[in-house]
Amino acid sequence: MENYLLEELVTFAATGTLAKTAQQLNVTQPTVTRGMQKLEETLGVTLFARQPNRITLTATGKLAAAKAADLLHAQADFVTTVQNFDRRQRQLRLGTTVPGPLILLKSPQFKLPPRTQIERHLLAVKQIPDLLSTNQYTLIFSDHEFQSTSVESQYVGTERLAVNLNKFMLQANQTQLSFADVKGLSFIVLSDIGAWRTVIQQALPDAKFLYQQQCMAFAEITKYSDFPYFSSNLSQFDPTLPATTDDNRVQIPLADPSAQMALYASYLKRNQQTVAPLLQEIHRVWQNA
Repeated sequence: MENYLLEELVTFAATGTLAKTAQQLNVTQPTVTRGMQKLEETLGVTLFARQPNRITLTATGKLAAAKAADLLHAQADFVTTVQNFDRRQRQLRLGTTVPGPLILLKSPQFKLPPRTQIERHLLAVKQIPDLLSTNQYTLIFSDHEFQSTSVESQYVGTERLAVNLNKFMLQANQTQLSFADVKGLSFIVLSDIGAWRTVIQQALPDAKFLYQQQCMAFAEITKYSDFPYFSSNLSQFDPTLPATTDDNRVQIPLADPSAQMALYASYLKRNQQTVAPLLQEIHRVWQNA
């Protein structure tokens, strides 16, 4: 069955006329007419009810159009999956739903395997199974654990949130704080922080968050203002983040359970040996966090 015949049938089902079908596919109307006749002959069924100046799909034609759409989608998925798989054999592509692993992967202490590509934009958790199964990513970090017939997750470490306060604030004398201790304050926060955004908004409903999209703007504001900001045990690996020793702030860990986020690396089971060296390196660096 030739693809162009299926495409013509699916397009006709969507547009309702031969003229619109021809226009959308950038072919002539007689070409579409011949294609529809050929499809009927190939299948040995009647797909169209033909009337003067009008043609519509029969019940069989509607079923055929729906199945043709499924076939075209499956074929496109087949091509994409195979091509992505071949690409992943030559290159590791890493993604994450939270920023902490990005800091770790890009730190000078981390030794990335050759031909590794890191996606800097955060992904959505719900995308993980599809992104892995279609070989768009080799490994994805998130705060969710996945276990299925094809996907598995490995615990890589816990990211622990801290708050950075001006050293002259009353709370700055503590060795440990809770979210309740800093309620009502105004914080400078990076916009793209994944699940951490929900955590701080739910824990501090009365706080004000001044979100910044650019890391450079975030660094400048924290340098020349007294706004508190959040960091984590992984922040030490990021040379672009401000150091508390340079801005009259002290970093104090938050003790709340919600401020401790277990992170997992998810991958296809068949890629277990491929990602094993990378996971070993992650554990090596993370243990110093």
